[in-house]
Amino acid sequence: MRTKFPKSFAIALILSAGVKAQELPEAVPMPSAALPSVELPTVALPPGLDRVLRDYELAWMQKQPSALAGMFTMDGMALHSGSPPARGAARISAGYAEAAGTPLSLRALAYAVSHDMAYIVGAFAPAAGEPDHGKFVLVLRRGSDGDWKIAADIDNMNALPGAPTPGPEQSNAPVSVPEP
Repeated sequence: MRTKFPKSFAIALILSAGVKAQELPEAVPMPSAALPSVELPTVALPPGLDRVLRDYELAWMQKQPSALAGMFTMDGMALHSGSPPARGAARISAGYAEAAGTPLSLRALAYAVSHDMAYIVGAFAPAAGEPDHGKFVLVLRRGSDGDWKIAADIDNMNALPGAPTPGPEQSNAPVSVPEP
């Protein structure tokens, strides 16, 4: 036999469940920012993909934002940590104009190639052999001339700039979450 609930009871039950699901605790435990770093090995890239990384390093260190933007496809996107997405040469160049000009060493951690598309997952540091400061994913498209162009450049830092590294006694401390 099927039991019928009044509509008002069903609505109240649904609403109270919705309220419960949206309530946030005052503090949420977060993983430690001081987790041990695992250095992934560098992988060798095919020459065409490696050329992209070396050209990128050179244009970055020489603070050549237009050269960096020229490495992208016409509809390419740069998605850099702490910056809004940039699409197209003008916006990509403007974004690089503010950031480029510092020492840079890129290394590949993984890659794949399928026909005219490829990706490189990598890490970056100020110099080869130094600890990684961040990581990136490049999505590449091969042009009709056989050269690889960047369709998307996504990067972020391994740690927030200026963020304090918690000590062992703080590693599992709760972090306050603002109410929505």
